[in-house]
Amino acid sequence: MVDSTVTVLTITPLKCERNARFPRITSRAFVRLLVCLVGGIMLVSSPIEYLQAQENKAIVYPEIPKVDQVDEYFGTKVSDPYRWLEEDVRESKRVAEWVEAENKVTFDYLDQIPERDTIREKLTKLWNYEKFSSPFKAGTKYYYFRNDGLQNQSVLFEIDNLNADPVVVVDPNGWSEDGTIALSDIVFSDNGKYLAYSIQDAGSDWRTWKVMEVESRKLLEDELKWIKFSSVTWTQDNKGFFYARFDEPAQGEAFQSLNLGQKIYYHRVGTSQADDVLVFHRPDQPEWGYELTVSEDGRYLIITVWKGTADRYRVFYKDLAEPFGMPLELITEFENEYSFIGNEGETFYFKTDLNAPNKRIIAIDINKPAKENYQEVLPEGEEPIASVGLVANMFVVSQLKDAHTRIRMYDMTGKFVREVELPGMGTASGFGGKRVETETFYSFSNYVIPPSIYRYDMLTGESSLLRRSNVDFKTEDYILKQVFYTSKDGTKVPMFIAHHKDVKLDGNNPTLLYAYGGFNISLTPSFSVSRAGWMKMGGVFALANLRGGGEYGQSWHEGGMIEKKQNVFDDFIAAGEWLIANKYTTNKKLAIQGGSNGGLLVGAVMTQRPDLWGAALPAVGVMDMLRFHQFTAGRYWVDEFGSSETEAHFPIIYKYSPYHNLKPGTEYPATMVTTADTDDRVVPGHSFKFAARLQECQAGKEPVLIRIETRAGHGSGKPTKMIIEEVADEYAFLLKVLGMKLPAGY
Repeated sequence: MVDSTVTVLTITPLKCERNARFPRITSRAFVRLLVCLVGGIMLVSSPIEYLQAQENKAIVYPEIPKVDQVDEYFGTKVSDPYRWLEEDVRESKRVAEWVEAENKVTFDYLDQIPERDTIREKLTKLWNYEKFSSPFKAGTKYYYFRNDGLQNQSVLFEIDNLNADPVVVVDPNGWSEDGTIALSDIVFSDNGKYLAYSIQDAGSDWRTWKVMEVESRKLLEDELKWIKFSSVTWTQDNKGFFYARFDEPAQGEAFQSLNLGQKIYYHRVGTSQADDVLVFHRPDQPEWGYELTVSEDGRYLIITVWKGTADRYRVFYKDLAEPFGMPLELITEFENEYSFIGNEGETFYFKTDLNAPNKRIIAIDINKPAKENYQEVLPEGEEPIASVGLVANMFVVSQLKDAHTRIRMYDMTGKFVREVELPGMGTASGFGGKRVETETFYSFSNYVIPPSIYRYDMLTGESSLLRRSNVDFKTEDYILKQVFYTSKDGTKVPMFIAHHKDVKLDGNNPTLLYAYGGFNISLTPSFSVSRAGWMKMGGVFALANLRGGGEYGQSWHEGGMIEKKQNVFDDFIAAGEWLIANKYTTNKKLAIQGGSNGGLLVGAVMTQRPDLWGAALPAVGVMDMLRFHQFTAGRYWVDEFGSSETEAHFPIIYKYSPYHNLKPGTEYPATMVTTADTDDRVVPGHSFKFAARLQECQAGKEPVLIRIETRAGHGSGKPTKMIIEEVADEYAFLLKVLGMKLPAGY
């Protein structure tokens, strides 16, 4: 216990806590103060007054040079004073120095939160349980991924049967000391003899592919590089596979240059990539990208062509029985979605939104490809179709009912067979397999039910439990509900809310509101260790299913695109207002979070309603809406956002662009931006510029920080240790700025 009547302490802290409520004095904190008794003079009347003085001091952010950069868009001049922060941190000394300085400010701040270590320890303990993927079959063997709890990367195992002892096939945990080299994608040859797998380094979208002889575990000399946004698909003879790649980027441009000119190649096992055969390339269409599938009967290579993210495809096919035959065009315009499901000889089955915003299944005879000859197999229903598989000669259709999963089976004529009985409202995923197989596997979970793995008998319709996760989380102590609230224009929007059963609706609960709202991506309730950790801290978790997603089909998606993007922000703002009005929380205790397009969402609503939020966690966000299309994959997003180079689009996106709408003299909520130096999906310059401008404009006392991870990309492949560290820092930040207290016994 510290006596607050002590008259004088002369101290200079090693790490000054600027504009932050200094933590209560614990014995450890007091020792820290004593350690700081070196040099300088700072007179205060007591340790308590010292801490109060520290609390009232403003954070000293790094001095950030500005440049005189002004761009003109259709007569409007736009200043971009932090343009230099777009430079690649690996190539630019001045950006690297800025990153180091900003990280020092951020981690100095986080170091002063005494509960941070406890939160990290509790999250680590919660994370430490065995995690399994659904099994799948290749050749005569079964395979699945397993993580023993805290392994940085999951391990691929093989079993002879479902009761056999597992044997390791690929363990990526020895590939790097820090766990940042990950096993990204795996594709077995048809007979299971070979395994092609891709390696992801430091979270980059670039992949390097290797080939293993499975039985001997021998790694062959095959190495394929400069592959991005493409998997591989094996030919039925098991001698090779098709893939798509880009040309090698110029020196120093791999993480920023635009991805143009993808080409399709065939690789024969045991040969050099330099000898691969060019199968398809359209130099007149450098923006085209390709998804490749060899039909299950081995007869056709299906080439699905895309050039954006709006699910509008052209389709080519190549008859593999004719080695020198050219790919033929089946779908000739980018007008609708055509997702290949499978084939019966020359009849191809597709999931499409042609005349069906909620999707349907059609059959196309490739000898009669005109639209008037399309045959409808499964008509559009009231619930949108998320995905379709073809197992045991049945269509396995995953649909969405108010943003949670329903699985239905139909025969090849479209006749309903049965619905899978799921344990409740949540997310079921898996259901892979081939037409000749009679079993499949799936997992089920929601925010309060940890994952369980099931085997499903396609003949009888029976589910049998294989594994249930043993998590330190008592489902019966938590509540999951779904509510519907009204957005600004009267649209009803669903929202999931999860929390401990003892939470009282007194308007005083720390609440974390998450959303995405874009790219036709549907958010369904599934178990998350980090969300469970937040609820264990006493927090309420809410997820809003905004327009722009795919929860209610294509019309829901289009309701949040381009000129209608403001609907997404209005939906999110309305969610926050509903949580406050219904006594879950107050604006001072309401935090918002989103990543990538969701980072853009958080940045936009921060600038539009800074008064509504107590804290903001924008992650890897698209923050400069005028220049996103000039880097790496950004050009693909023009379908979703529009482009500043289009006169009709410019005023729309300029109006909400987070970086451009920060205003000096505004009190913004406490903010911690997160990004990574090797993010080549949404380049970190977005977050760098936004954070710099936010620090310049902040007129309030709340901290605005940026946490920049090293050797971590957009999110995929991130090692467990790094994830736990980041989540712990985010939650410690929220605990401090929202004035949270950890529950008794935490």
